[in-house]
Amino acid sequence: MYAASAGFLFSFVLIFMRVPIAVALGLTGVVGFGLTTGWTQSFVMLALTTREAAMTYSMVVIPLFILMGNLVAGTGVSKELYHAAQAFLGRQRGGLASATVLSCGGFAMVCGSSVATVVTMGKVALPSMRSFNYDDRLSAATIAAGATLGIIIPPSVLLVIYGVMTETHIGKLYAAALVPGALGVIGYILAVRWTVWRNPASAPPSTGSTRAEKLSAVLAIWPILALFGLVLGGIYSGLFTAAEAAGIGAMGAFALGLARGKMSFKLLQEVLIDTARSTAVIFGLLIGALVFTEFLNRTGAHNAVLSLVKDHGFSPFQVVAVICVIYIVLGALMEELSMILLTVPLFFPVVTGLGYDGVWFGVLVIVLCELGMIAPPVGMNLFVVRSFAPEIPIGTIVKGIAPFAVADIVRIFIIAAFPILSMYLPNLFYK
Repeated sequence: MYAASAGFLFSFVLIFMRVPIAVALGLTGVVGFGLTTGWTQSFVMLALTTREAAMTYSMVVIPLFILMGNLVAGTGVSKELYHAAQAFLGRQRGGLASATVLSCGGFAMVCGSSVATVVTMGKVALPSMRSFNYDDRLSAATIAAGATLGIIIPPSVLLVIYGVMTETHIGKLYAAALVPGALGVIGYILAVRWTVWRNPASAPPSTGSTRAEKLSAVLAIWPILALFGLVLGGIYSGLFTAAEAAGIGAMGAFALGLARGKMSFKLLQEVLIDTARSTAVIFGLLIGALVFTEFLNRTGAHNAVLSLVKDHGFSPFQVVAVICVIYIVLGALMEELSMILLTVPLFFPVVTGLGYDGVWFGVLVIVLCELGMIAPPVGMNLFVVRSFAPEIPIGTIVKGIAPFAVADIVRIFIIAAFPILSMYLPNLFYK
C-alpha cells in the first residue's frame, strides 16, 4: 500500500509539473514495478503491455469513432441540428438556450467529443442567442454545459477508453449511458428554465416557426438521426460489434459529406491528419495508464483498500459517495481524461469488489467528469467557450454555470442511488 501511495504521489507531482500525462503514468509504472519486482521484469512488462494494447481489437473503435466525429463536424450539420431544435423550442422564453442544449445532445450522438461539440455548436448557437439579446452569462454557460453531453451520449470516446482500460463490454457501456445522457439533457433544460424564471430579462422571447418550417427542419436532420440509429442500433441488436459499428459510422459520415457537397480533398486531408494526431495521443495515454495499472496490481493496492473498507465497517454506498467527492475535487483541478487514467486503475477493482457493476461505475465516472468540465478553476469547456468568444470574461461564464452544476450534482446522486436507471437497458439488450 505504501508503494502505491508513493506511486500516486509521484505521478501527481509529475502531472502538476506539466509532464505529459502519458509519460507521468508510464514512468511511474515502470519505476514502481522495477523497484518492487525487478528492473528486468519491469521492462518486459512495458514491452508486453505496449504490444498487447496496440494489438487489442477493441482499440480500433477509438480512431474510427474519432474519424466519424471529425467528418460529421466538417460537414456543417451543426446548423441543421440547431435550427431543428430552435424550430420547436425557440418561441418560448429561453427557448434558444434550451434548443442549444438539445442540439448539443444531437451533435454528441454522432461526435463523441465534448471539445468538438462546444466549438462546433458554440459557433452556431452563440450568434443566434446574441441576436435576440440573450445575457452572455446564460448563453456561454448553456454552450459550455450542453457540450459536456459529448462525453456521455454514445458514441463517447471516453467510454471506449474506460472499456479498454477495464475490459468492460463497450456495447453495454453505450446502452447504460443513454438514460444518464437523457437525464443530462432534461436537467440542463430545467437549469435554463430556472435561470429565466429568476431573471426574465436574460432570455427575451424569440420568433416562432410555422408547421412547414418545423417539417423542413426535421427533414434536414434525418440523415444524422439515421446514422446514429444505424450505429447504435447495430450494436444493441448484435448485428455488428462496436468496432464494426465505428467503421460503418465513419463510412456513413463520409458518404453524408459527399452527398452534401461538403467533402473537399482539403477537408478530408485535415480530418485524417487530426484523427491521426488524436489517435496517437490517446494510444500513448492508454499505454501509459495500462503500465501504471500493472504497477498498482503488483502492489495489491485495491485489495488493501477493500480490506480497509471492510475492517472499518463502511457500507458500499459510503465508499461510492467518498469516491464521488474525490472525483468532484479532482475535476476542478484536472482534465477529465487525465483523471480517468489516473484513478480508474485503483477505484474500479475496489468498486467491483464491493459488488457493484463495472458498467454502472463507468457511466457514473463519466458523469462526474462532465461536472469537472464545467467546474472552475480548470473546467475545460469554460475556457473553450472563452477561446471563440474572447470578449466574454471567464468570470461571466463561471457565474452562469452554477445552475447547470447543480443539475449535474442532482444527476450524480440519482445515478449513484439508483443503479437500475443505468443498468436497465444493458440488461435488456444483453441478456
